[in-house]
Amino acid sequence: MTKPDPRGLTRRQLLSRASAAGAAFVAGAGFIAAPDAAWAYQTAHIEPAAFATLVQMARDIYPHDRIADEHYVTAVKGYDTLEAAPAIMAGIAALDAAARGKGFASYLATGWERDRADILRGMEDSAFFQQIRGGLVTGLYNQKAVWPLFGYEGESFSKGGYLERGFDDINWL
Repeated sequence: MTKPDPRGLTRRQLLSRASAAGAAFVAGAGFIAAPDAAWAYQTAHIEPAAFATLVQMARDIYPHDRIADEHYVTAVKGYDTLEAAPAIMAGIAALDAAARGKGFASYLATGWERDRADILRGMEDSAFFQQIRGGLVTGLYNQKAVWPLFGYEGESFSKGGYLERGFDDINWL
């Protein structure tokens, strides 16, 4: 049985087929679509399956149910460069090897977050893990679209500072 050409699918067909396939659907050269949200990313230098694994890795390192995958994509898309791609691909290969011979992507299909966390915990001393974790601190949390989800209003200087804007409110105690 031959697979249908993904270029001939409507958006609805693509997303419905992707939802049955798992966490992310790789449809052709460099194209990744999410089944449960309206995001897609065209990779330039990282293989699409490896990029989808990188997005899941980012979500597993800093898990927030209220943050959509598109923000994690934004946080890691800086690694999709000609210079960074070899190290990222090698890191994803090491991640797959650390997944007890099954590959990290196989844990994406099962959805067992605890298993993925155990695999990542085993790699947390590696340079690859530290590079991704460190990049996520700014790549994820410096997105203005994410700030309201945490109750952060942004800088306060342009609004007159914090002193007259609830600095000493203690209604949370």
